[in-house]
Amino acid sequence: MAVTTGQKVLHHQIHPLKLATDGGVGTLSYYLLWRRRLWAALVVQLVPAVLVSAALIRWADLEPERRSSLGRYVARSMTPAMPGVRLAGNVVLSLGAWYRRPAVMLAGLAIVLFGWLRGRLFVIGAESHHG
Repeated sequence: MAVTTGQKVLHHQIHPLKLATDGGVGTLSYYLLWRRRLWAALVVQLVPAVLVSAALIRWADLEPERRSSLGRYVARSMTPAMPGVRLAGNVVLSLGAWYRRPAVMLAGLAIVLFGWLRGRLFVIGAESHHG
């Protein structure tokens, strides 16, 4: 079965390249924010993430991700609001780095983790929210 565009948008988020990119550039961008290098942090955080996402959605075979247990989990629990929750957590993390407040950074990390783990923390219906 061919992976639809909606499934690609959903499942590219769990591709190892996307996860590695987001983790690596996030860490580097928080360091740059801590050092008050705003423009460098924005470029580091945004450009690679957008390019990797676009490339994966356009060219990657995401069928293995869709069929995996993690793929079934995100299809079931990753409502359209959850990427927004993860983005909000990233903003909190970034502000914590800028203001050099580790406790705020931990709060941001907790929000990001909630965005990923909500389906494990609360019972989610078996219906997919992404057709």
